[in-house]
Amino acid sequence: MKMSKLFVQTLREFPADADVISHKLLARAGFIRKLTSGCYNYLPLMWRVLKKIENIVREEMDSAGAQELLTPFVQPKELWEESGRWEVYGKELMRLSDRHNREMCLGPTAEEVITAVARDGLKSYKQLPCNLYQIQEKFRDEVRPRYGLLRGREFIMKDAYSFDLDQEGLDKEYKNMANAYTRIFERCGLETKMVQSDSGAIGGSVSHEFMVITTTDAGENDVFYCDDCNYSANSNHAISNLPQAETDGSKFGFTEPKVIDTPNTRTIEELCEFLKIPSTIILKSLVYIVDKKHVIALIRADKQVEETKLMNAVGGIDIRIASAAEIEELMQNHGFNGIAGFIGPKGMDDVTIVADNTVKDLKNFVVGINETDKHLVGANFGKDIPEIKQYADLRLVEAGEFCPECGKPLKVTRGIEVGNIFQLGTKYSKPMNAVYLDKNGKAQPYVMGCYGIGISRTAAAAVERWHDDNGIAWPVQIAPYHVTIVPLNNNDELQMKVAKECYAKLLSAGIEAVLDDRDERPGVKFKDADLIGFPYRITVGKTIVDGNVELKTRKTNEVETVTPEKAVELVINRIKEAI
Repeated sequence: MKMSKLFVQTLREFPADADVISHKLLARAGFIRKLTSGCYNYLPLMWRVLKKIENIVREEMDSAGAQELLTPFVQPKELWEESGRWEVYGKELMRLSDRHNREMCLGPTAEEVITAVARDGLKSYKQLPCNLYQIQEKFRDEVRPRYGLLRGREFIMKDAYSFDLDQEGLDKEYKNMANAYTRIFERCGLETKMVQSDSGAIGGSVSHEFMVITTTDAGENDVFYCDDCNYSANSNHAISNLPQAETDGSKFGFTEPKVIDTPNTRTIEELCEFLKIPSTIILKSLVYIVDKKHVIALIRADKQVEETKLMNAVGGIDIRIASAAEIEELMQNHGFNGIAGFIGPKGMDDVTIVADNTVKDLKNFVVGINETDKHLVGANFGKDIPEIKQYADLRLVEAGEFCPECGKPLKVTRGIEVGNIFQLGTKYSKPMNAVYLDKNGKAQPYVMGCYGIGISRTAAAAVERWHDDNGIAWPVQIAPYHVTIVPLNNNDELQMKVAKECYAKLLSAGIEAVLDDRDERPGVKFKDADLIGFPYRITVGKTIVDGNVELKTRKTNEVETVTPEKAVELVINRIKEAI
């Protein structure tokens, strides 16, 4: 490709609406252009990257025994009603009607469609196991699309679905897909961690995410991991063992229940300072709105609630923290006049209350009683506070707490999800009557698995992982082009002759090369080459009179002075070795 013909317009500045480096660089380097909120045009450079990722995915999925198909992007309401998700999926499901008033949706995922395909085609145990996958545009109507391709509304995804006879077969295929995913991301030049995760709206009993570890602000979740064993988990699924802590208030003089004045103590810190106590003997009450209903979460005051865990504990699909006004209205509706900061569980019998497991050890504790500037000290469950009906793991794990598997301190890092795998079991096959006939002629539901990879998200994650102050540093395997040849002076016959010869030799060897034949200053050409992220750059300048060119490796910024023939040889060998 000649640079003068390449459809690319680089920008001098980052877009004003770009928050993370992948969005900034992909837009500035001419890979993507925003069409509307959360939707982007994939320009030629980006499309080449995406096709390379797709091809890697296809090769590994096919090698793992999966079969590719393609289903419609628009899905009928009836299938979603069969699975029970039409009313509960949430506002991210883009619903619409055609001219005949038939209700449909833009597919955010394909469990229903693929299950229906299997139901029509897999009738006998002799046809199982089977794994079907597709690479397709998806749409989720995110309330706050941001981070460019990392959290857009429209995106490209590979989704696969396995159909097995039983749990043993699913376990085998789950491991098969996990191994395939590891190979896929390695081939994309990305190191990932396979971490335990929440199943979310997809459902299922077991799930893992493949996270690209990053130090940038684009990391969506904290990943807790142990260096001494294989434990790793997303923050919404992580568990830990806690160090010993004082949880009995009697050691601080609270030997019997008593209401005391605690003026100006709306926060845990203020209450601890006023009473001269540790936060570990305080019962913290937090009010959330889950699916438009009040939920009170109880937790030891030195710990934080992980909202996804709470939402799962009550079976909700939408959660947010209640405002001060909503908390005070709740207290007023139950006959109290307190303000936010003094709420407690007493007298809230008709409200859903869930307690974290840390609460079980509390004795003679301190708790709010729905009265401003007052707390109950020396409280105990079953006496002064009603017994808790529901306990669950609600706690957000913190770095330094102990690994649940080996007991060593946990570490934390930021990660970007690029893939996920789920054990669905019969979540979709049972309600959709997707069955096969077993050896005895009896109908049995498929035991299913689900396996997704964000194609466009993987490209953005690669930029988050591989960049510097000058631009993108694409892994060779997914770079839009492998090498650019830059003559510094287009009017110099020798420079142009050598540049064209290098270009021709690279093309004949199957190397994807770009000849920068633009009549631009050397600085402009260098800046664009670094910004776009060509893995290698061959510069033909004044040193050609001595028989040399410069070969630059983008990832390391190392520059070698070699002959044109050697530069071509090195590029060919290094690229073929990487691919």
